[in-house]
Amino acid sequence: MAMPKTVVITGAGTGIGEACARRLAAEGANLVLIGRRAEPLERVAAETGGLVLVGDAADSATWDRFIATIRDRFGGIDALLACAGGHGLGCATETSDAGWQSAMRSNLDSAFYSARACLPLLIERRGSVVLLGSIASLAAGPEVCGYTTAKHALLGLNRSLARDYGPQGVRVNCVCPGWVRTPMADEEMQPLMRHYGDDLDAAYARVTADVPLRRAASAEEIANVCRFLISDEASIITGAAIVADGGSTVVDVPTLAYTHMGGA
Repeated sequence: MAMPKTVVITGAGTGIGEACARRLAAEGANLVLIGRRAEPLERVAAETGGLVLVGDAADSATWDRFIATIRDRFGGIDALLACAGGHGLGCATETSDAGWQSAMRSNLDSAFYSARACLPLLIERRGSVVLLGSIASLAAGPEVCGYTTAKHALLGLNRSLARDYGPQGVRVNCVCPGWVRTPMADEEMQPLMRHYGDDLDAAYARVTADVPLRRAASAEEIANVCRFLISDEASIITGAAIVADGGSTVVDVPTLAYTHMGGA
């Protein structure tokens, strides 16, 4: 009988990280739940049995402690899901030094330090990494300079890691969701809700009106993609950017005017 996989999840207390924890717990995985706030992690751990490690994934100094604890408890790591992230709002001239550094830290540094720390144990087990990108890894939204830049950089990290560590059996992939109904995205709906008088459901409907599937993803749907990528079924996939956006990025934006005339 195969031993259960040990999976490290950063940003595990809410959103996609939380959904990944629930999905993998259902398969009997040993979970390591990492995040900055103890309360949401403890809540997820109560349901999944995960090991809680409180700290900032973007702080390289915390990883020595994390890795020692993981090795002592589980002996190794089979997969890393780097779900930690954050905002990066404002166009370039409105982005302060602190805002820029915060966007890079939460969205890029957290992924890099997590991967760098876990790689020695992942190599031992020929494991895999999933980085949580975004369709902002592929295209620019308005006035999110820091976020867009950091998420684009994640694809470079993804490809570099895949190339360098593939010969040692480690697979690395990036998931690029569109809108996902999470607490972070709920916050991003607030300006629309204030401007248009929308409720939350109407705001999500507004931002997905031109998405082929006409809806945002659930966190559980993205967790299913992450689960697939660390599974044996995805054993030949590495260095890929898997777009999970309801079809958003296939839309030819310059033709939307024709669609709004009543076309298909």
